[in-house]
Amino acid sequence: MGSEMELNFTEDLQLTEVMRLRVQSLQQKGQKRQDGERLLLPHESVYRLDFSDQDLSFCRWNVSLQGTGRFTVTGICQLWTPDLTNLMTRQLLEPIGQFWRNAGDPDESPIKCLEADIQEFGERIAELAKVRKVMYFLFAYKEGATKEKISCSLTFNKNS
Repeated sequence: MGSEMELNFTEDLQLTEVMRLRVQSLQQKGQKRQDGERLLLPHESVYRLDFSDQDLSFCRWNVSLQGTGRFTVTGICQLWTPDLTNLMTRQLLEPIGQFWRNAGDPDESPIKCLEADIQEFGERIAELAKVRKVMYFLFAYKEGATKEKISCSLTFNKNS
């Protein structure tokens, strides 16, 4: 196996804003979303991973959460051009990454997750990296989790 490489999720502020404006526009005009369209919820933001190397094998998630709360990471499976097309529910990957720490859990306790799901999700991301340079994700914050309290990255092995 080659060397390890850590990739950090980066918030895409411009894309998040574009998606928020879509929701706002629909509300102002009294219109409904397109059939199958996935609108950005108030507690969600768009993140991206940029792949400088594309021949990767998934190793692990690196996640930290200050305090208690829950957050989810949902992958977007197709090349998506938000300036041309709306995000559709069929473009969302399964499984999603779910991470949490319950009220009453010590701050130093490990974050809880659905391990089989995050392993499968990480492997799917590595597979999709073979055919694309960037991948988008929806991060959702709940139960006290906020983007300021979360750090999230993935570690891959470089195969080449």
